[in-house]
Amino acid sequence: MGLRLEESLRLTVAALMQVTGESQRSVAGVLGLTQTQVSRRQSGAISWSLRDVDVLAEHYGIGALDLLAGPTRACEALPADRRRTVRTEARGTAGERLRRDRLAA
Repeated sequence: MGLRLEESLRLTVAALMQVTGESQRSVAGVLGLTQTQVSRRQSGAISWSLRDVDVLAEHYGIGALDLLAGPTRACEALPADRRRTVRTEARGTAGERLRRDRLAA
């Protein structure tokens, strides 16, 4: 027996956040929620709504059925320009760059 749809959706959202480099806070902004509300959805304390699915699918540029099909399918459907690049990963966040610059000085 496979994953339940709720669990699969949580894993899919986590995978998409990882691939795109987005935080719960940025996803919350897209959904019009707080970071805490997204965290509760990701932990399973609250269910994702169909509206959430529609908004997330549009945000990531994939179909709602791709989002519901699981992490592999959703990440494969993700447009290339939405993926975090190696250069972006190497640069890090603004805070990490500031710390790195201070250490180098």
